[in-house]
Amino acid sequence: MAKRTPFLITAAAGTVALGAWVFGAGDIPSLFLASPAEATGTPAEPFRPEVGVVQPVSRSLATFDEFTGRFEAVNEVALHPRVSGQLEEIHFTSGEIVQAGDLLFTLDQRPFEAAVAEAEARLQEARASLRLAETELARQRTLEERGIASRSTLDSAAEAAEAARAMIAGAEAAVTQARLDLEFTEIRAPISGRISDEAVSVGNLIVSGTAGAALTTIVSVNPIHFTFDATEAQFLEYQRAAKGTDMRSEAGLRAVSAQLIDEVEFTHKGRIDFIDNRIDRASGTIRGRAVFDNHDGLLTPGMFARLRMETAEEQAQLLVPDQAIGSAQAEKFVLIATPEGKVERRVVRPGEMVDGLRVVAGLAPQDQVIVDSLHMVGPGAEVRIRPEAPDSQQLASR
Repeated sequence: MAKRTPFLITAAAGTVALGAWVFGAGDIPSLFLASPAEATGTPAEPFRPEVGVVQPVSRSLATFDEFTGRFEAVNEVALHPRVSGQLEEIHFTSGEIVQAGDLLFTLDQRPFEAAVAEAEARLQEARASLRLAETELARQRTLEERGIASRSTLDSAAEAAEAARAMIAGAEAAVTQARLDLEFTEIRAPISGRISDEAVSVGNLIVSGTAGAALTTIVSVNPIHFTFDATEAQFLEYQRAAKGTDMRSEAGLRAVSAQLIDEVEFTHKGRIDFIDNRIDRASGTIRGRAVFDNHDGLLTPGMFARLRMETAEEQAQLLVPDQAIGSAQAEKFVLIATPEGKVERRVVRPGEMVDGLRVVAGLAPQDQVIVDSLHMVGPGAEVRIRPEAPDSQQLASR
């Protein structure tokens, strides 16, 4: 231990001396800490990210309103039996197309055939009673003319003949009803369309009327309706645009198109055929309806779709790439690069897609819309501008 002490003292002294030399020199620390720009005396430029910009494309386009809704059958029938009885036979395949008048169900007809026979027998009895009454009436008239029978006897015979005629009328009505009941044991399609599956099986006793479950349902296929709701503001806009004419008649002349959930274009063409007579107070909307041709059966009742209706003649519209549009809650915006290289935020109203570009309102034709490096910039930032020509813009310019 005695031998190590001088070495430790010597090392410590050396360390202190070195530190005093490093921090004691006037210019040496600045050379270690200064940046190259400071060392040369030239200030550093702030970092400015490079962004790609495009100018909005101008196209002459019609303006549209879009709605969401569902397709509905023009006619829909729930089949209920008119007479009660045991289901004897089913004559259709579930889900197939049936024609009006096609036989669908047959009930056990034997009780109804017996009822027809009974009613016809009662009719024959009533006719026989009438013949007897008319014969008696003729006899009493002859006797009354000879002064043998009294007037009251003749009147009784006339009344008996009249009652017999009434009995015939009642018996004929009973025969008609019995034959109708027999006819109703054959349940036929009232409309043409696509039939659902059967709700009952053969052998079940079914009850007439709507008290029991429907045997099946049929929906018409072609044409087909599309129902949607328009806002009160939209309805007022259409009313004022009609300029005193019948807005409903004018709307009926407007072509509309529909887009299904797996489609990118509005390919199905139709027309408005109905607008309701009042605005719903709960929702502030009014119901509209369009009709579409459906000869191929693709459009199905209950199917969701979007409807587009033209609202104005063609006019100049501006389009930008869809990726340039950002969202802030319910607000849509784009970032604009000014000629000085400053970023500005511009609120826009997006419209439809046309050839890969989005129609927007709220821009000027000379605006430079930022389309890339959007995550690196924000309002007020300084950027370097790089003009772009995206494929979608080239497509729209053809």
